[in-house]
Amino acid sequence: MTATAQPPHPADLFVDENTPPGHETPLADALTSMGFTVRARAVPTRRPIEQLAWIMLIALPLQAFAGALGSKAAEDTHRLLRNAVAKVARRDSGTPGPSADRVGTVVLQDPATGLQVILGPHLDEAAYRRLRALDLSQYTDGPVRYDPAEGRRLSDVDEALARPDA
Repeated sequence: MTATAQPPHPADLFVDENTPPGHETPLADALTSMGFTVRARAVPTRRPIEQLAWIMLIALPLQAFAGALGSKAAEDTHRLLRNAVAKVARRDSGTPGPSADRVGTVVLQDPATGLQVILGPHLDEAAYRRLRALDLSQYTDGPVRYDPAEGRRLSDVDEALARPDA
């Protein structure tokens, strides 16, 4: 009996409409190498002020994403993903002056739960390694970010609600 190949998981990559064409390619390539079928779309930059200032939002099943990071080529996958996020999160806005280089975040969002995980160029290799052990059931509200001081991912909302004085 032969094993049946798992169908690729979808990953919808939403790109800020002001992003130069092709700027999402490193991230799309990294996701494709992880087994996702990537579809990129430009979206208007009209977002409420309380939302994250993301450059790219990727809607994908987070559990499948964590599983792909835990594959046999995990070290290469972590490095590839980290480098891709660093490339797309730093971009030239096209306007001269001090605000020419804009640094943003890449946000992963699970379409089933709405839970968001924040990635950015500031994260070290350990933060990407810890993504593979991400237990989504421990979070009720997001976004989930990596706290280097604690060496773990956390949701500020969940942490605030868990405090006795909240």
